Amino acid sequence: MHAIVHPADIQDRDGGALVVATLFGLYPFLLKLYADGGYQGPVFQSAVKAAMQTLNVEIVKRSDQAKGFVVLPKRWVVERTFAWLNRCRRLAKDWECLNRKARAYVLLASIRVMVRRLGRAKV
Repeated sequence: MHAIVHPADIQDRDGGALVVATLFGLYPFLLKLYADGGYQGPVFQSAVKAAMQTLNVEIVKRSDQAKGFVVLPKRWVVERTFAWLNRCRRLAKDWECLNRKARAYVLLASIRVMVRRLGRAKV
């Protein structure tokens, strides 16, 4: 639905605040945002509240009792989506010199995934 490509020296939490700030008005129907532990803390929470008052952030945490690999249901959706996008060889490595070009290729890869899914749909 939305993507921002930023330099590697920006933390995920700060980049997430950038994404949420640019979502303002685009998707007023959003009610819940799932995030991992990197987005915890008052900085991200205040950025979300400043941009979208109705958006509720839920941090998906790993259980303290879990040992080894454990699938976290909501986080798995994000990781699966990244895997689908990385099937496009251009996104597997950082070849782009400009952030806007990298974002364009992320959007093209997303369109490719959506078109393939629509093509499989039974009518």
